[in-house]
Amino acid sequence: MAERTREQTLAWLRTLSGELSTATLKRLDDTLPWYRDMPPGRRSAVGLVAQAGITSFISWFEDPSSTPWIAADVFGAAPRELLRSVSLQQTLQLIRVTVEVVEHRVKDADASLRDGILLYSREIAFAAADVYARAAEARGLWDARLEALVVDSILTGEYDSELPSRIAALGWNGHGAVSVLVGTAPRILDVDMLRRTARHLDADVLIGVQGSRLVIVVGRVDAPEESDSREPLTFLELAVQLEPGFGPGHLVLGHEVPSLVDAARSAKAALAGFAVAKSWRNAPRPTLADDLLPERALAGDPLARSTLINRIYLPLQNHSTELLTTLWCYLDNGRSLEATARELFVHPNTVRYRLKRISEVIGWDATGAREALILQSALIIGSIADHDGRK
Repeated sequence: MAERTREQTLAWLRTLSGELSTATLKRLDDTLPWYRDMPPGRRSAVGLVAQAGITSFISWFEDPSSTPWIAADVFGAAPRELLRSVSLQQTLQLIRVTVEVVEHRVKDADASLRDGILLYSREIAFAAADVYARAAEARGLWDARLEALVVDSILTGEYDSELPSRIAALGWNGHGAVSVLVGTAPRILDVDMLRRTARHLDADVLIGVQGSRLVIVVGRVDAPEESDSREPLTFLELAVQLEPGFGPGHLVLGHEVPSLVDAARSAKAALAGFAVAKSWRNAPRPTLADDLLPERALAGDPLARSTLINRIYLPLQNHSTELLTTLWCYLDNGRSLEATARELFVHPNTVRYRLKRISEVIGWDATGAREALILQSALIIGSIADHDGRK
């Protein structure tokens, strides 16, 4: 008798499947705003999922051992694009509405059918979560490969027409200037920690690992409107906050460039600085690539040579030969004001004034030991280049 009752219940459910599908779509339209706002094509796809869920429930009720095939039965009817436009939360709302419609229609049926609906709704919810988890995992792996490709393009400077679309696909939120940070990769890289740190600092990052090196492209983002108004952090301040995410060893920050498409210049400077940072005995962590210009130039870095010439030697030469001569004398005399004043036949205060003007023109202070080394290197390389040009 019980077997016959189950067969009758199944037959009754099959006759109701069309009615349940129609009622479900109407309830979706009445209760879910996101469903109403969908384009017709996606509404139709969602309807197919709901209808597949009802059909799959009837098949499952006939044979509960078919549970492992629920996800394939229900979500296989949906196009792949639907996963990108419908969130997991919305999918669970869809399941809830469908279950409510079926429960209301069969409320007077026997207890085994009502219990079956509860069990099936649990299984379908777990199946939905599994589908979205797999999609998220696949997307994460794809994003990681794409991010590595973008960072590699930046490091090599080999840009193509695809780069902007790849950057957009990664969801890059940075705007304006960027800088590249290069250091040693830690034994265990915590990418999520680096991204959280960047978000808290109103920054965005692209992360890549090349052998033993960890490369981070840093850009600023617009601060949320509700946050306290504050001055944006400098790239050096951002680098200091990101420093714990690197392994032991030197950490070098490339110079600031106007946009992400110009990041190759900053990356080249950072990589060249990282290669010679060990030659600066007391190099801070992080170190500015521009503070390693002498070492980079000695190692044959053409970018460092042109930077020393174009940002120090030529501006001084074009501004005033008097300032250029004063700087030569000051550095040749061991940064002694009195010795420089005697050689130039001027008062020491005049030397002080000229050194201040030099700092205003080029941004480096000759009275500091490290900056004096940078300036002396610029004078040597600049004079060599100037002599070669005249020949």
